[in-house]
Amino acid sequence: MLGLPRSTEVNRRVAKEKIYANTTMTTQLRDIIKNQIESIIWRNKLSDTTVGLAPGEDVKEIQVFEISLRQRGLDKRVLTAINKAIPYKILFVLTFENVAQTWIEASGTYYNSDWFRIDGSTLKLDGLNLDTVYENLARHIAGGRLDTEGDIAEAVEKDKLRQKLEREIAGLEKKIVREKQFNKQVELNGELKRLNKKLEELQ
Repeated sequence: MLGLPRSTEVNRRVAKEKIYANTTMTTQLRDIIKNQIESIIWRNKLSDTTVGLAPGEDVKEIQVFEISLRQRGLDKRVLTAINKAIPYKILFVLTFENVAQTWIEASGTYYNSDWFRIDGSTLKLDGLNLDTVYENLARHIAGGRLDTEGDIAEAVEKDKLRQKLEREIAGLEKKIVREKQFNKQVELNGELKRLNKKLEELQ
């Protein structure tokens, strides 16, 4: 899958019952898994023995799980539940018909790629050990939202702040359009300029 070496292939089905047994979840989440997921397949294992990359301090192995969907989309809480049930880092590949989408967790935040045609798509393993490979996968999947250099946790916090500012700016712009009082518009525009300046400093 995704052009990974044959030495990494596992291709073993993961029973949904194993996920249920290894993590605490609500009846609602069980129903979501039952209704939205056709199958879960452990496709690949990236480790020192399968790709010749040294384990990192945090990442000892990276598992690649294909989740075959019954519709185009999945409740993100399912990924969190699977991550809790499996004691390794996971790269999720959601597939629906002939398209796929990759998901990965970095510092408690999930990032996903756009949907792409799975045929001929390849995944680049970039790094000297599995820590850096995993971080670079996260940066690639995030599609430019995370800084390409520096600490990944800091990059995630910076991205969260950027998104928060973007939401505040969008809300303020709508408020300015609705505001009838000139003095209030001036005040809101001043706040908008301040937020835009903070956003520029983060870019």
